[in-house]
Amino acid sequence: MARSDLIVDLVKAGVSGNPDSVRVTAEAIAAEERAKKHTGVADRISKALTAPPKHGVNGQSRTQGLRARDGGGAIQRREPERPLETLFLEKHTRTACQELIEEQQRGDVLRAHGYEPRHRLLLVGPPGNGKTSLAESLSYELSLPLLTVRYDAVVTSYLGETAQRLRRLFDFVRTEPCVLFFDEFDAIGKERGDLHETGEIKRVVTTLLLQLDDLPSYCVLVAATNHSELLDRATWRRFEIKLELGRPSDEQMTDYFFQQMKEFEDNFGFTAKRLRAAIAPKNFSEAEDFFLDIRRRFALAQGNVTFRTLVKDRVSAWTSQHGRIIGDDRSTDPAAS
Repeated sequence: MARSDLIVDLVKAGVSGNPDSVRVTAEAIAAEERAKKHTGVADRISKALTAPPKHGVNGQSRTQGLRARDGGGAIQRREPERPLETLFLEKHTRTACQELIEEQQRGDVLRAHGYEPRHRLLLVGPPGNGKTSLAESLSYELSLPLLTVRYDAVVTSYLGETAQRLRRLFDFVRTEPCVLFFDEFDAIGKERGDLHETGEIKRVVTTLLLQLDDLPSYCVLVAATNHSELLDRATWRRFEIKLELGRPSDEQMTDYFFQQMKEFEDNFGFTAKRLRAAIAPKNFSEAEDFFLDIRRRFALAQGNVTFRTLVKDRVSAWTSQHGRIIGDDRSTDPAAS
């Protein structure tokens, strides 16, 4: 049975003649029923919401303005494939994520005690250190679809249109439990006191704050930014969990190389530590690109060169392309390590 407060809100919206509120509340009820595995009830509600509209005077639709079924094209939906255990995270970061997952999975227990599970997470740090991957992993662990916001379909130069599209996006998101991911969140969550910004960004941020406050707890919002100093202070305060994903330590990166090398059956001619030192990646994204490069060249080689020779060639090519020097021992045969 849907929560009584949602039913009361639905009645109020119907009595007041507010069709937008009717749809939003009905979609929230449908999402909650679906989360409880009451798919029959949820499907009936969704079907009722998509019924052909009745027409008023002059043939205009009375439900015009309720059509938010596609999120205005501002959502890219995909199923996650990256488990949390595959990420190399700091202990406190992993613990915070596991707590969020537990609260979402045991939300009924919390609600029985009058609490809502936390569902707004802000990830801060330089690019390439796993913010997007962490959003995908949370989606995977919660068995929820990952909905990524497409700014090109939200941000527009027309006055007031961006805020309207943002509202439509959140109306769509409320229709089902999901993980909503805002990458480059500072693009719309900027400080309203910035003298270089126009009044339009202030309206957008105000709309964003209202939508964040109204987002139900079965929708997990993950926002990522490389420039936390640009975020509006009120926007920052809306997030219940804030995590910093900094540049990985040498130990973390060596562990990453070790795990990646285990997936190959051939001998690299390098230890994980030495290979990491040779490549000297700045972040996990660069390290991932290096191993992807090896896989591509190995597939194309079709056995015409030995694996150790191929790896040595890729190390040389990588250091040349990225302008890095292996070190004083660069002339030493790496196979001797």
